[in-house]
Amino acid sequence: MRDLKEIREEINEIDEKLIELFKRRMECAKDVGNYKKANNIPILNQDRENEILDDVLVRGGEYGYAAQLLFSNIMELSRALQHNIVGSGKEMKELIENSSPNIPYNKNTKVACQGIAGANNHEATLKIFPDCEPEFCKSFKDVFMAIENGDADYGVLPVENSTAGSVSDVYDLILKHRFYIIKSLDLPIHYYLASIPQANLEDIEEVWSHPQALAQCSDKITANNYKTLQSANTAIAARDVANSKRINLAAVCNYSAVKEYGLKVLAENYENRSDNTTRFIVISKKLYIPENAEKISLCFGLPHVTGTLYSVLCRFSSLGLNLTKIESRTMANKPFEYLFYLDFTGNVKNDEVTKLLCALSTELPEFSFLGNYEEDYA
Repeated sequence: MRDLKEIREEINEIDEKLIELFKRRMECAKDVGNYKKANNIPILNQDRENEILDDVLVRGGEYGYAAQLLFSNIMELSRALQHNIVGSGKEMKELIENSSPNIPYNKNTKVACQGIAGANNHEATLKIFPDCEPEFCKSFKDVFMAIENGDADYGVLPVENSTAGSVSDVYDLILKHRFYIIKSLDLPIHYYLASIPQANLEDIEEVWSHPQALAQCSDKITANNYKTLQSANTAIAARDVANSKRINLAAVCNYSAVKEYGLKVLAENYENRSDNTTRFIVISKKLYIPENAEKISLCFGLPHVTGTLYSVLCRFSSLGLNLTKIESRTMANKPFEYLFYLDFTGNVKNDEVTKLLCALSTELPEFSFLGNYEEDYA
């Protein structure tokens, strides 16, 4: 058996050679980029890359797949360098440069949210736009349509809960409409079990609320063996319970809805976790990027081919951008091809980040930059 010190010395020697060879290869990639720029040749040549990777797989022997991954990353970095040389993504760069840092609003600004008065969406809207009177929509889809039709300037929507996870319907609509996300708010959510004034806790047999709220309070609901009925909104559940006049029926809602609809609190802190929090976003047709933006959102398409997503993500990793969220959806009429929604930490005012987005906007199908915004905490 070889001595560990001897093995490490050999590894150091190999690494020194690898670094020099990598630098030489990147210099060649730079020359290729200059040639493609001069001759107006596209940066990505997928057929050539596939040929190289297939050859590496064979020549790599027992390490073929690892070698293939290594070369795939090298080619991703080479392409990124070449995109910078040819100035890819001019439209993306102009979009970012022409964005405004301030979100304009006043008491007459039209802000749409789903539900009715007293709902969590209502509370989040008032936190973000305290001087505005929200315009209520029946569904999440209607919020997007209000923006689409110019009936609202901004829309406020829930996208994720710390207990129940993603609000899938909203992510589907984000990928469909591609509006800009210009702000987010993390709002602590505390629920109450509430019923009409004549009811007592021992009377309750059935609980109404939004599916997300029911999921966030599932422990106590299950422990009491309550029947459940889904409502379009927590405040709608509270309103309907108030109108029902039934003492065996309760709503899971926030305290604003309790007061709004004259209910009686039967139990407090009904959520499974004391740190229960919902993230809300603000959508707009116009892009706003504040100076202290810290979260990047984007989406793009990829075929269902081994390593394609990893290759894209390594580009973000190379810049120290931390992935915080990923959602995938199948593409309509394209079997085995997927749309991905991603959130990353970072600021597009960083030149390297802008270059990355410009390169990806040129390479990836269905690419959309959805925003770079600040995260607030209520």
